[in-house]
Amino acid sequence: METEAKKVVCVTGAGGFIASWIVKLLLQRGHTVRGTLRDPADPKKTEHLYALDGSAERLHLYKADLLEEGSFDAIVDGCECVFHTASPFHNSTKDPEVELIKPAVEGTLNVLASCKKASSVKRVILTSSMAAVVFTENPLSPGVVVDEKFFSVKELCEKAKEWYVLSKTLAEQAAWKFSEDNGIDLVTINPAMVLGPLLHPTLNTSAGMIKYLISGSPVYLNFSVGWVNVKDVALAHVLACEVPSASGRYCMADRVLHLSEVVKIIHEMYPSLPVPEKCADDKPFAPTYQVSRDKIKSLGIELTPFEATLRETIESLKEKGFVSF
Repeated sequence: METEAKKVVCVTGAGGFIASWIVKLLLQRGHTVRGTLRDPADPKKTEHLYALDGSAERLHLYKADLLEEGSFDAIVDGCECVFHTASPFHNSTKDPEVELIKPAVEGTLNVLASCKKASSVKRVILTSSMAAVVFTENPLSPGVVVDEKFFSVKELCEKAKEWYVLSKTLAEQAAWKFSEDNGIDLVTINPAMVLGPLLHPTLNTSAGMIKYLISGSPVYLNFSVGWVNVKDVALAHVLACEVPSASGRYCMADRVLHLSEVVKIIHEMYPSLPVPEKCADDKPFAPTYQVSRDKIKSLGIELTPFEATLRETIESLKEKGFVSF
């Protein structure tokens, strides 16, 4: 790291689950971080960031709103790399257009527009998702290997009413188009469901899913998804900034597992925890598939095994007081 030039960088939505880890790693590696938050006056969003090593010297937090044009102009001016992680993630929405799609798409375009104006910005790293990858016409099955060439299809997301998937798909597509039209060097990180230890004090959606599975719920959903460790995801973002040859998309999933498998693994690790015994419906189980690791390995990342990530998540939920056992 000694040879790596220290950079001034910006992280949007700095208080979030993935973003907090990105900030922690950047500070550890000597970079100066400008973090944006909707409400920097809210201690729930900032205290855990100010507690990080190096924050007193090299962390600066600013107020910025994704839907306010020009909101990021002054903040990204002078930054070499911009990490755009801010995007809403929740499963139940009353108005998906307002709650998910608009902030994801318009927010991404607003941040990119600010980056275009700032001559200092050399690269933008967008936190996308495997959601923007796997929702295609090709049926998934254990023999299928999904890679960076797969793109989720807007019409299929709409038909299935998969609004979060749609928001990530549209945001990433808009980002590629804007970047190509405006000569921006864009890299996207596409993680599966992100688990691992929480730095922030609130319960995020993915950790909430594990909490649900260990809190005495009678059923698990009929759902297969890839899983990845937050520390690996944060490192991928940081390396995408530090490694000049990084380019394109990076899919990230250690394993794709059906929730029935996850429940089985939890039961083996923590026999005393009350895990659900049956599926929420009697349809055939949603299929698993494989995710190629070639591209993410080329960045120098070895993915943490799912079992270790799951244990870290459960221990973190316990430590933060979200579950007790």
